Amino acid sequence: MTAQLVETIRSTLKNTDHPYMQGAWRPTFNEWNAIFANGDAEVIGTIPDDIEGVYVRTGEVPVHEPIGRYHPFDGDGFIHAISFKGGRASYRSRFVRTKAFQAEQEAGRALWAGLMEPPHKSTRPGWGAQEWLKDSSSTDVVIHAGKILSTFYQCGEGYRLDPFTLEQFGTEGWVPLDGVSAHTKVDEATGELLFFNYSKHAPYMHYGVVGPDNKLKHYIPVPLAGPRLPHDMAFTKNYAIINDMPLYWNPELLERNLHVVQFHPDQKTRFGLIPRMGRPEDIRWFEAEPTYTLHWLNAWEEGDEVILDGYFQEEPQPKSHPDAPDGLERMMAYLSQGLMKPKLHRWRFNLKTEETREERLDDRILEFGMFNQKYAGRKYRYAYSAVPEPYWFLFTGLIKHDLETGTSEEISFGPGRYGSEAPFAPRINAKDEDDGYLVSFIADVGLDRSECVLIDAKNIAAGPVCRIVLPERFCSGTHSTWANGNDIGMGPNTVLGG
Repeated sequence: MTAQLVETIRSTLKNTDHPYMQGAWRPTFNEWNAIFANGDAEVIGTIPDDIEGVYVRTGEVPVHEPIGRYHPFDGDGFIHAISFKGGRASYRSRFVRTKAFQAEQEAGRALWAGLMEPPHKSTRPGWGAQEWLKDSSSTDVVIHAGKILSTFYQCGEGYRLDPFTLEQFGTEGWVPLDGVSAHTKVDEATGELLFFNYSKHAPYMHYGVVGPDNKLKHYIPVPLAGPRLPHDMAFTKNYAIINDMPLYWNPELLERNLHVVQFHPDQKTRFGLIPRMGRPEDIRWFEAEPTYTLHWLNAWEEGDEVILDGYFQEEPQPKSHPDAPDGLERMMAYLSQGLMKPKLHRWRFNLKTEETREERLDDRILEFGMFNQKYAGRKYRYAYSAVPEPYWFLFTGLIKHDLETGTSEEISFGPGRYGSEAPFAPRINAKDEDDGYLVSFIADVGLDRSECVLIDAKNIAAGPVCRIVLPERFCSGTHSTWANGNDIGMGPNTVLGG
């Protein structure tokens, strides 16, 4: 390994007793470059030479002593990227230089209060649906038009970075006034990016399409009955699928500028199917059982039906976390998959009868699913779900579902080892849907190190084919993506580290 410490970010953090500043969530402030090749002491196994592209994962790191109570989603966006080509790997890590990050670095202290504090505690106006939060651009990453798009789940400006070097290009020019939510979707078949946003003012939601040239092609209002808290969307070949779920801010408290989430079990879940370039009057609404869903897997069209897979929460408003410190019981409950109980679920929307049918695909608690993005918006066979630590926002393994046969297989990361969301990376000249690797970052708390692991998607139970020990153990995080080499400018003459 050849490693270079690029920069250590100045931190004013003093108190790290918070449960999400310890263990796998311990913050780190170093930015690195590193190159790995087979034969290096840090490479356990063999870096395959039939994989070419980049794995990008984002997350949150608290840089400054918080104003009041800290929520892990308040941390600044920190992106890690590892590129593969010709049996070599190149690693980079950088904080996202958002406007808020730069302002707080200049001030030498936190300027914005977080999710658990009232807005008036922030010292400056903020961004997003809640309006007084820091846009940390820390929730999600995709790669579109050859660049990373980093986004914040409460709707921010969107930041662009080079996927190869993490060079930063600032905010994205096409983002509307109401921002863009996390979980934009890239259709590899068309090169288009689909997105939504939400706010506290009518019409409360918008939907848009950005072309492969990174120019806004379509943007329409999606009128709702009031402010909502959507987190994700899905798409098929012809439709975008947005949602209106009965978990949202308490309307009476919201009038007092208090943002308290409440589940309304007497209200149905609604799904809006929008023709990709449709108008508001073209939206078709379907009702389903009340729930909340953080993340969808995939959707496709089959005969008269549009079919959607995702994770149905059995307890959208969970009981308080039993082991949380005083004052953090509700925060830790909403970070606990074991308390919210998401289950792999399927919705079928019949375009002729306008009926919805639902079915459970797995009764285990699972979330943060991934699949081969070549099949996004199309019928697919294999899904890869993360297995959560019961009462923590941590992942202990993966389950591969064969949705055609109904079978599954599982891999555990091992004791004290916590993984990241694991996208599918196809082999060069892949022969079928699961011909490739799952890529993940692992925080090994016992050995106090981070690794990048590659797992053969055809045989996940066999364990990693390669483990790359990274320069230091870094903080756990949220979402990730994979981009093939030809989408990020990896030409035939590209040499990692050359």
